[in-house]
Amino acid sequence: MNFVVDTNVPVVANGRGQGDAQPSIGSRLASIAFLELLLKDGRIHLDINGEIQAEYHRYLNPRGQPGVGDRFYQAVINSAPERISRVSLDRLQSGEYADFPDDPSLANFDLGDRKFVALALKQGVPVANAVDSDWVNHRKELEACGLTIEFICGVDPATWWAQ
Repeated sequence: MNFVVDTNVPVVANGRGQGDAQPSIGSRLASIAFLELLLKDGRIHLDINGEIQAEYHRYLNPRGQPGVGDRFYQAVINSAPERISRVSLDRLQSGEYADFPDDPSLANFDLGDRKFVALALKQGVPVANAVDSDWVNHRKELEACGLTIEFICGVDPATWWAQ
């Protein structure tokens, strides 16, 4: 069980949403179960420059509480070599990640999520997503480039949010 984990997974596990939208109970439970299994039996891939960890820091509590997402972040900070893999992500002169696909159909893919794509492709591991629709909207193009996406909460955004 090796993954690059988009920040939205631990955020949803903590029960936080986007603006007024709160994650559904199903989304939250799926994210919690995924992170608990990953922390127990998996390996988390991060970039050596700390861009992913810095993003986690903006949204999660390094003390490891009160949520499972915070506990995930604490495990990342206190990384044991058998649980965390840190890999260099090279950039082109343009600033783009060298391992991000050079595909015009991905021109509108979220700039902030490109680090996850580049790292996952470089490592040959899937990306875990909970509730970010950009992954669903670009699924075919990303998969055509060799990326595997684990949709922790499914692929129907209508089920991601509490009604």
